[in-house]
Amino acid sequence: MKFGILILEGPYQHQAGDSAYNFAEAAVAKGHAISGLFFYCDGVQNATTYMTPPQDDRHISKRWAEFIAKHGVDAVVCIAASKKRGITDANLIKGARIAGLGQLTELGIESDRLIAFGD
Repeated sequence: MKFGILILEGPYQHQAGDSAYNFAEAAVAKGHAISGLFFYCDGVQNATTYMTPPQDDRHISKRWAEFIAKHGVDAVVCIAASKKRGITDANLIKGARIAGLGQLTELGIESDRLIAFGD
């Protein structure tokens, strides 16, 4: 099965980013495919290089960058949500790109299931 993943919440005020990451890792481990990631609303913060958490805390954006590189997943960050938060191509994690909501529609079409994480 091909899963598309929509991340709607920021990395440290909500569990959505962690849940999405854990789901993606578990799905791949079970032989499923991740057809893409779409970071939207506050979820765009998961795909930035802005964060520098303490050494003993999880580094969510680093986890996503490693997942994207390891599995060759298309990771799209919403352009409108990015602009509102001062996010540009220069401060995105490696492997992520900025694009419009049309890419979310494409992800829904390409995936057997589109799963949203967040409120």
